[in-house]
Order: sequence, then structure tokens, then C-alpha cells
Amino acid sequence: MSVPRLHVPGLAGVLASGGDVAVPEAAAHHAARVLRLRAGDRVALFTGDGGEYDAQIARVDRRAVTATVGDFKPIERESPLRVTLVQAIAAGDAMDYAIRKSVELGAAAIQPVVTARSAPLPGGERVRARAARWQQIAVAACEQCGRNRVPVVHAPLALAAWLGARDAAAPALMLAPDASRALGELAPPAAALDVLVGPEGGFDEAESATCRAAGLLAVRIGPRVLRTETAGPALLAAANVLWGDFR
Repeated sequence: MSVPRLHVPGLAGVLASGGDVAVPEAAAHHAARVLRLRAGDRVALFTGDGGEYDAQIARVDRRAVTATVGDFKPIERESPLRVTLVQAIAAGDAMDYAIRKSVELGAAAIQPVVTARSAPLPGGERVRARAARWQQIAVAACEQCGRNRVPVVHAPLALAAWLGARDAAAPALMLAPDASRALGELAPPAAALDVLVGPEGGFDEAESATCRAAGLLAVRIGPRVLRTETAGPALLAAANVLWGDFR
């Protein structure tokens, strides 16, 4: 059975000193109420900045969880491919799925974008709450899959704003079922790679033209049309088979 993993951001200095530490509220709730851990259970603690610590639960009560910190292990489980998934915002569970599975499959960062056909975003505080939820989904995916570096889920941007802000010289792909080139025909990326995934219904003609004019290369990953939440994880899996750590 694998050892449960708890994300404890901001505690790098405390963990390095060893001894007993109070587990932050979110991780403590997960440990006590979800995982049902008890005193004596082994865990791994990670800050999200690399590496992890062996630890043992020292105390669990209604208000707090305390762990005794052991040895640091400089374990990294990052893909050698630095892929940013640029995901058109999908509705509800579909967006959650795209983020969760992309983190499991090695995405280095996730940039949600608003397109003509993407799911609508609420305004004000509600959009900030949704972005915070997406970041927590990324944290939970790292706890599950063993990654010790938590990818950033950036604040949502309009597609045009993202195109205007990105480095035009950096490599970028746009998934398109009707593209003439397949992913497997491409050379391995020499630098970090952006991958743009459209919404349900795809990009409209103006968006597709704008993306191509901005230097994005349209590619397909098979003969079937994938759902928006499936396309990004499918590409990450294929790219890791071709060029990454699935070989």
C-alpha cells in the first residue's frame, strides 16, 4: 500500500528543522477526515517546491494534526517535457477532469482561456473562487500521483490576451481534428511547449485564423474527435510516449 501524501505549502524551513510540526488546516482535514489517519501512520509531506519528507502522524484530534518529520528525499517525478496546457474553459466537472488528469500526466502549468464557445465564467469573487478550486484540484492530483512540484493553474485569460502575452518565438500547438499534420510527425520540442485545446464545439473560424497567424501549429492526435476534457490529457500521454518519460 502506498504511503499517503500531504501537501504542506510554506513549511520548507520548518520541515528542514525536523521535529514535530502542525499540519496546515487543509492537509489536516484531508488526513483526519478523508484518509482517517491515526497516530503512528506513515505519511510523506511535500511543500510543492520539490522533494518530500518521510513523516509519521504524532497526534490527531478534533482541531489539529501533528506529524513528526523524518528524512528529506530529493525525489522528482516531473516529466522532461515542459508543457503548458492552455485549456478553453469547460463546464463544471469537465474542466475539473481536464485539470486533474493533465496534472497526473505531467503538465507543467495550466492556463484557462475564454473563447467564443467556451463555458461562461462568473464575475468578481466567484471567478476567483473557481480559480482557487482549480488550483486545489492540481494539489490533490499531485498528492495522488506522487509529483512534488505543484503546477500553477493561472488566472483565466481571454484567448486574445493569452496570444498577445505569450512569446511568439516559443513553440505552440493547437489541437485540431482536421489538421494536416499528426503529432507523431513532429520533431521533439527543443523548449517548453504550449498546447491549446479548444472548447466544446471547437474554435470559431476567426479564432482558428488568429491562432495560426500567431504562429500556432495545428496538429491532430488521431482520427477521432475528442471531447475538450479528453484532448489535453490524450496529447500529454502521447507526447510522453514519443518524447518524454513513458518510454
